[in-house]
Order: sequence, then structure tokens, then C-alpha cells
Amino acid sequence: MERKMRILVVDDSAVSLATVEQKLKDLYEVITVNSGVRALRYLKNERPDLILLDIKMEGKDGIETLKELREMKNGADIPVIMLTSKNDKGSLIETAKLGIYDYLLKPFDTQDLHKRIRRALEKSRAI
Repeated sequence: MERKMRILVVDDSAVSLATVEQKLKDLYEVITVNSGVRALRYLKNERPDLILLDIKMEGKDGIETLKELREMKNGADIPVIMLTSKNDKGSLIETAKLGIYDYLLKPFDTQDLHKRIRRALEKSRAI
């Protein structure tokens, strides 16, 4: 049996983490962490197939986390989809420069989330 693709979900909201995990766990192996610091610690030893990363978090926000991820040896090419609750053009431009694959505004539609994840995973496998 083919292994499930692994998705790391990073959000400081327990409700968001639980919601996303619920929507994805049937199709993917879902790992949830509630801070950028924990995400980077996880990424030192593990390599998910995709990362869903919230922009607005306490402490280390999604942009800082993404910058550090992109500097890591195994983190430069992991597809990242940013999750944001506000339509913040500045943050989106900044994350686009750091090579995100896509972004989703919260609250998001489950089908849209699945479609974007599938596209990102297909593209990363083709590379």
C-alpha cells in the first residue's frame, strides 16, 4: 500500500488545527504543531510532503517560520500553502517571494483546500 502523503499543519489556534486535521486525516497523514518554533524543530528531523502554515501566530509568525524553513537544507523545496485570516497583501507578497505554492483565506472551503493540496503535491512530485 502506498504511504499517505504527510502534511504538517502549523497554526497557533487549537480550533484551526483540529478543523484542518479533521478535514484531511482520511486522505493524509496529518501532523499538527501550534507554533513556528515547534514546526522548525520538527523539520530538523522530518520532511513532510507539504506544509500548511498560518501567517499570524504569536511568537514566531508564519513569515519568520517560512524564512527559516527556506534556509534549512531539506526545507527549500517543500511546497507551502499559507493560511491567513485577513486579506493582507503585504504578507502575501512577502511569502510569495519566499516561494510559497499557494495561499488560502480562512475560513476556507474544504473542497478548495483539498484541490489546492492535490495540485501542490502533484506539482512537487513532477519536479
